[in-house]
Amino acid sequence: MKKTALLTSCLFLSIVVNLVPAAEKGAAVEPKNLAFRAVPFTSVHFQDRFWTPRLKTNREVSIPHNYQWCEETGRFENFAKAGGLQEGKFRGIYFNDSDVYKLLEGTAYSLADHPDSALQKRADQLIDWIAAAQQKNGYLNTYYTLVEPEKKWSDTHIKHELYCAGHLTEAAVAYDQATGERKLLDVAEKFIDHIAATFGPEPGKKVEVPGHEEIELALIKLYQQTGNEKYLALAKFFIDSRGDQAVRTDKLQGSYSQDDRPIREQSEITGHAVRAMYLYAGVADLAAYTGDTALVEAMQRLWNDVANKKMYITGGIGARHEGEAFGNAFELPNATAYCETCAAIGLVFWAHRLNLMHGEAKYADVLERAMYNGVLSGIGLDGKSFFYVNPLASGGQHHRQPFFDCACCPTNVVRFVPSLPGYQYATDEDGLIVNQYVAGEAVVEHPTRGKITVKMQTDYPWSGLFKFDLAFEKPQTKPFVLKYRVPGWTSGNFRLGMKNGYVLLSATDPNRMSGSILFPVETERVVANPNVQADRGRVAIRRGPLVYCFEQCDNVVPVDKIVLARNPEFRYEFKPDLLCGLGVIRCKNVDGRELTAVPYFAWDHREPGKMSVWVRQEGLTRTPKTDDPNWTDSRTGEPILYGDFSESLLGLPENLPLHERAAASASHCWVTDLTDAIAYESVPKDSNDYDVKRHTFWPNRGTKEWVEYTFEKPETVSKCSLYWFDDEPRNGGCRTPKSWSLSYRQGNDWVPVATQSPFGVAKDKFNLVEFAPVETTALRIDVELQDGWSSGVMRWYVE
Repeated sequence: MKKTALLTSCLFLSIVVNLVPAAEKGAAVEPKNLAFRAVPFTSVHFQDRFWTPRLKTNREVSIPHNYQWCEETGRFENFAKAGGLQEGKFRGIYFNDSDVYKLLEGTAYSLADHPDSALQKRADQLIDWIAAAQQKNGYLNTYYTLVEPEKKWSDTHIKHELYCAGHLTEAAVAYDQATGERKLLDVAEKFIDHIAATFGPEPGKKVEVPGHEEIELALIKLYQQTGNEKYLALAKFFIDSRGDQAVRTDKLQGSYSQDDRPIREQSEITGHAVRAMYLYAGVADLAAYTGDTALVEAMQRLWNDVANKKMYITGGIGARHEGEAFGNAFELPNATAYCETCAAIGLVFWAHRLNLMHGEAKYADVLERAMYNGVLSGIGLDGKSFFYVNPLASGGQHHRQPFFDCACCPTNVVRFVPSLPGYQYATDEDGLIVNQYVAGEAVVEHPTRGKITVKMQTDYPWSGLFKFDLAFEKPQTKPFVLKYRVPGWTSGNFRLGMKNGYVLLSATDPNRMSGSILFPVETERVVANPNVQADRGRVAIRRGPLVYCFEQCDNVVPVDKIVLARNPEFRYEFKPDLLCGLGVIRCKNVDGRELTAVPYFAWDHREPGKMSVWVRQEGLTRTPKTDDPNWTDSRTGEPILYGDFSESLLGLPENLPLHERAAASASHCWVTDLTDAIAYESVPKDSNDYDVKRHTFWPNRGTKEWVEYTFEKPETVSKCSLYWFDDEPRNGGCRTPKSWSLSYRQGNDWVPVATQSPFGVAKDKFNLVEFAPVETTALRIDVELQDGWSSGVMRWYVE
């Protein structure tokens, strides 16, 4: 079984490092412990039909859209108020400053690539407000200045002062590099100097760490920009102090904030997914400067835990809504997947850093999948609609929004998109590395080989053919090596001359180098490790780097009832007029009806409806062996999370449980719930399990309600089991019902079943009812809710 590549993304440190000559950055210093060095995004110019329009949309639509929303929600005015330029109270959430900083960082990247005097003028005005809001001692946070001025630094676990300071610092470095104007950088340095005077290992200082990591990687960017060793030392202090109660002046925050043990001892990734990614990106930066092998080894252990046990096929991470957190190993539900857009972006940061550190293509593989799927799905094609959460299945209620009260994802996207060209190339002593495939040109300033002009032609991701042409400014006196990444998804044989996932080509002409490579792009089915309960008996469809999904608007077969034929007869078709141009996949359902799949990033742009990435496959067992040695990498001993589908996996057809073949309906369903969830095979851990989809009658209370199963043909039924939803002790509004009854359809009438079993309403278990067998086309549960309370059905199984 060929291991399917996983992926990640990219790091802004390496992207923006060389925007201006070193002389203009003072005593800036580069990390020494890297195998590769990224070519900055300003040296790379996309000229393709996939990414170039997205960069244009970000510049012309997304940035103005985010400026408008930040203005309308009071995020800008908070600075003017804190600076005494306007009257009024603080508006919004206490960490809203961070959204403004991310928007400014995205503005800087956009200005570096596409100068715009009007946009720069708007940004400069905003920077003036930020500078006005800074206090004399350097402190800068509009919430505390306007709301709780006497409580500064009193709640670093929750109130995110250090997190906001980190985003200010990233924006300041970017803006200085893009425009040469230091005003925001001066503000950031003054604030960081204040933080360094407040936090540290010295007597009298706070030995605390932020609840939401971010400042760690930002401090190293500031160190790289200025060469001031104090900033590297402060980053090291925050990283070394995390999880070590012996040195702390506050209490550890636990695994939610990756603060349960020292980082060098961590091996399992836990807690809030975005926080983890930002932290470990900063740790990788620190290791790149210090060469700390204990940190490098910790990063490898944690990476293995994510890539081999806790990452979705889309490159999304964070399985649980509760805590926006990682789940247990192989806990990857689809409909309730959280997969925050920011988490996928954070994974990009971390993977990019590890690729540069180790020079291994597997990290760029993850970057690619996250970039094309986990991140891109969060950005509407219109540039002004966004997903915060990116599930892999939907009942039709999940839709893009123009903005959010917690607006981290839209503003994060704005800074991410214009940095995309910085992911494409890197250099090493021998020559040039190609990590991503996008048509365009680049001018690479190689530290020892001189200037290299690079041209690439490709229609990636729709085609796997790429042509390259390299021209050397000065003749090469020793062999120049081009290393190109062989994507983990390709089925081609590229083993000859391959090292760490790269094919090595040596130039024979000292003045130029050209050639072409073809990666066969075919539609393939992917299977998940049998320990991933949600995907047993199911497959996902992948073509090249793109993961596909089925939307109801394209299909007659109900999406949640799709069963792929043994031979789906895949046919690829590019549709230039569909959603700005898309490649769609046609295939066959088990009953012969045609199905259509579209790239996952493009879903929810048309009529509302169900969506699913993982669909059932005829002949693929729902009860695979979970100890199959084929799902362990013989070289590393690590689990394989996703593998290529093989005909050998198919056996005799298995009959789906009756409830999974039925159509569910109800008298009422709360807008964020899903009636179809009552048939899901995943069993709740208790009646208060918020990590699984369910059906509830909320906000109806004390009413009489009903839920029905309708079958395509008459079925014989004699048992049913109900698992009730009850959100006590969360102080929610749902309790188990007062009573219920069960009927079956006979002609036009509903007839009560004949049973001696009690109609149980117990919590945290299935309530079984056995009755005399009946042949019917429908079953119905009639429910009477308790006075003053609503209720819900988590699962209803029938046989």
